[in-house]
Amino acid sequence: MTWLTLLAWAGVSTGTSTYASLPADRFPTPEGDVTVAFLGHGSLLFVFNGRHIYVDPWSEVGDVRRLPKADLVLITHDHFDHYDPEALKWLRTPETRILAGPSCAGKIADAVILKPGETRSVESLVVEAVPAYNLLHRRPDGRPFHPKGEGIGFVLSFAGVRFYVAGDTEPIPEMNGLTSITAAFLPMNLPYTMTPEMVAEAARRFKPRFLYPYHYGETDPAKLVRLLQNTPEIEVRVRPMR
Repeated sequence: MTWLTLLAWAGVSTGTSTYASLPADRFPTPEGDVTVAFLGHGSLLFVFNGRHIYVDPWSEVGDVRRLPKADLVLITHDHFDHYDPEALKWLRTPETRILAGPSCAGKIADAVILKPGETRSVESLVVEAVPAYNLLHRRPDGRPFHPKGEGIGFVLSFAGVRFYVAGDTEPIPEMNGLTSITAAFLPMNLPYTMTPEMVAEAARRFKPRFLYPYHYGETDPAKLVRLLQNTPEIEVRVRPMR
């Protein structure tokens, strides 16, 4: 596949740099850069002021034994490619804090379970839990792949610079309330989350400055780029997040 990247916003690194031998992008904040490293699939690593914040680390897409230990781990829900006990075993220390969605209750020792709308501050990082669920895509028995109330996404604010990591979701009404999002990570794999058309619809609702399709499986990200090519206020960046 050819990775597609549009021109970068002034002040943000173009293309990709590396962190721990991974593709990564940097974003400026008033308190220093945030580096976002792309582990693969739905797994991300945010590095800020020497702190390492993992979202949904999965040992099958990153060699967690070689990655820095976690200061904070965020887990959206309990599906195997988001909640991976093996990854946690290697990344956590006695000081590691874990914030997780409702479906992880009782499964992770010492985790703080967040419901949508709840917020936690971890030093200069503010973590807000937001809804993530299916409206359309369902299992053969009629149940949504991701029922409302079981999983969450996260809005992360690093010194006021806001990132939205959606978790497994579709375009839901709650997205209309998102504001001032610098970069959004939206899932794009069927039948579990969104089509490229749904991702484009979601992005148009809250207009992140940068949009990263992630967790996209066999879906072609080039289609999303084409769908948003006439929406210049949203820059689509494609990274290896199959």
